[in-house]
Amino acid sequence: MTAHHPNSSRPGLPKRHPRHERRGEARLPGVVATVVAALLYLALPESLLVGPRYVLPALEVLLLIPLIAVNPRRLTRQNRFSRTVSLVLVAVIGISNLIVLGLLVRALVSTDVKDGGALLLAALQVWATDIIVFGLAFWELDRGGPVVRTQAPRSQLPLADFRFSQDENHDTVEEVSDGASRSSDWTPALIDYMYVSVTNSTAFSPTDTMPLTTRAKVLMSIESIAALITSLLVIARAVGALQ
Repeated sequence: MTAHHPNSSRPGLPKRHPRHERRGEARLPGVVATVVAALLYLALPESLLVGPRYVLPALEVLLLIPLIAVNPRRLTRQNRFSRTVSLVLVAVIGISNLIVLGLLVRALVSTDVKDGGALLLAALQVWATDIIVFGLAFWELDRGGPVVRTQAPRSQLPLADFRFSQDENHDTVEEVSDGASRSSDWTPALIDYMYVSVTNSTAFSPTDTMPLTTRAKVLMSIESIAALITSLLVIARAVGALQ
């Protein structure tokens, strides 16, 4: 099937513009995801905190402020500073959550746990943060990040870290191929990477989106292992509580 031009789709479909003529992704979803991760950390038991309770969330907010200043509503501008800050923000959330997971493992396998229910709830918080932070990591890294994906011509994009189903649907039936990357100039948004993170964290493996680069495979492996450890600990603790 011959690929459609973005502006020559079937009658009745909305007119599509090249990505470098679009407004860019909305800033709000990324801010909400970061704030939720910070709130999940704040709600952890004292024994699982990495330092004083408010230090890490305050650091995350401080890193978020310049990112909002650069792109208050839409992600259309990027410089070396904003790119570095956005990656550091994701790294801070991710590394701290892995440390919390280590503390959680130690607490759950301890023989003198007094409040198992609180630790089980904390495990769910760690798992939810795991989904958020790896979704943000995939979103920030793939094809140069959210700004480059929408503002640069496709021929200038860096190599893809992930292959979405839309990237290979151009030769399928018309109602599917019209939404493909080649036909409509489709590009993934934050919700697409969050979905990848959810499925990887629940199935412990890729589902419909395949990692292509070494760093993508490493990140997905770390997320799967972290989610598997959390799940096994929660199940073992729950079974022990029922006995």
